[in-house]
Amino acid sequence: MSFIHDDFLLTTKTARRLYHEYAEAEPILDYHCHLPPPDVAGNRRFQDLFEIWLEGDHYKWRAMRADGIDERYCTGDASHEEKFLAWARTVPHTLRNPLYHWTHLELKRYFGIDELLDERSAPRIWEQANALLASDGLRAHGILRKFHVKAVCTTDDPTDDLACHKAIAASDLETKVFPAFRPDKALNVHVPEVFNPWVNRLEAASNTSIATLADFAGALKKRHDFFHQMGGRLSDHGLCHAYGEFATEHEACQIFGRARTGHAATPEEHNRFAGYLMLFFGRLDAERGWTKQLHLGARRNNNTRRYRELGPDTGYDSAGDWPQADALGNYLDRLDLDNALPKVVIYNLNPADDYVLATMIGNFQDGSIAGKIQFGSAWWFLDQKEAMQWQMNALSNCGLISRFLGMLTDSRSFMSYPRHEYFRRVLCDLFGKDVEAGEIPDDDALAGPMIRNICYANAKQFLGLDVE
Repeated sequence: MSFIHDDFLLTTKTARRLYHEYAEAEPILDYHCHLPPPDVAGNRRFQDLFEIWLEGDHYKWRAMRADGIDERYCTGDASHEEKFLAWARTVPHTLRNPLYHWTHLELKRYFGIDELLDERSAPRIWEQANALLASDGLRAHGILRKFHVKAVCTTDDPTDDLACHKAIAASDLETKVFPAFRPDKALNVHVPEVFNPWVNRLEAASNTSIATLADFAGALKKRHDFFHQMGGRLSDHGLCHAYGEFATEHEACQIFGRARTGHAATPEEHNRFAGYLMLFFGRLDAERGWTKQLHLGARRNNNTRRYRELGPDTGYDSAGDWPQADALGNYLDRLDLDNALPKVVIYNLNPADDYVLATMIGNFQDGSIAGKIQFGSAWWFLDQKEAMQWQMNALSNCGLISRFLGMLTDSRSFMSYPRHEYFRRVLCDLFGKDVEAGEIPDDDALAGPMIRNICYANAKQFLGLDVE
């Protein structure tokens, strides 16, 4: 039997039945990812296995560095084949790391390769995969069709002209590709050397002169409106922690004005300005019926030396350890008091916060929308079997897993779509074990439709995207 077989990760008879009958065939709604829109618009053809699989993959870089592989083979000037061979040498040492599962699941699903990847098999796999990448079926559009991806939400700066999204919408691609509004840089009043050039770009994108905080807010609203016109229905915020203290309008005007003249906000001023602006973004989303995503808890760019050499998103981020409950509760409560609380999906990176989030969402369900406040799927370092189980168990114990929006890729790679399969197998194994332990009824009419909804239908209904 090959390592990746039909019943991979399905440890009971019931789990196997639930997966194959209710989960396996469901389409994908990838409502949060980092796929580059130019690659979709241009229907990118990948020249080799490095380009589609290793390019920009900091998960693999972290493992390679830990295995003693020189940086030249991660982000350096080694050839594509040399980098792939270095990764192949690392793979056998990733046993019990999810990378071992993902690697072989991806080789199987994209290229039909059952062989385990190691230094000996690498040359054969390199040649076989590269030959298949020459086919149209493994260009960007072909991959989206192959994995039955109904819709994708990319992650886009408010200053982006969304020209690639316009091109995609005009193409014959069946998959719908929507922008998601990611205004993180609007909070950067504590680093005016970053903030001011970005505000200048916002001026150009919105055709607005920005001299005051009111001008700034007006420009952001114009861009929010534009994203809505382009089909966007989600915003996204990558935050170390929630912001639960809020500047008055007068304070926010002063902080903004000083930042525009090059004076950095103090930590307290930044915290209060960010809280003020996050309330503003919450109201925009509520007015438009959007869904707000809060990604909380990443401690980024920990290695100063490597950050200076390589820049961000190169594998030097980790889980952080900030208290989340008070600030998050204050933020949601303030929007709720103003009758301006949108649909919200909250993701955590520190598993210590699982029960904080699983219980917090119950404070703000109001009966207007099923699952209005969501505990998002296990994110980043947690998007593997064990932490998926933690997240789903916390949600089940404290809320309604029946309303869960399910999985997303959160990935820059077109090779990540088997993560949905991986999640679905873990989900069905969880339910299958409960059935066989007598903890939930042995009734497929009860569990089966719930699993199907978690895989696709819940997200489709909740997010309000035009996916048909």
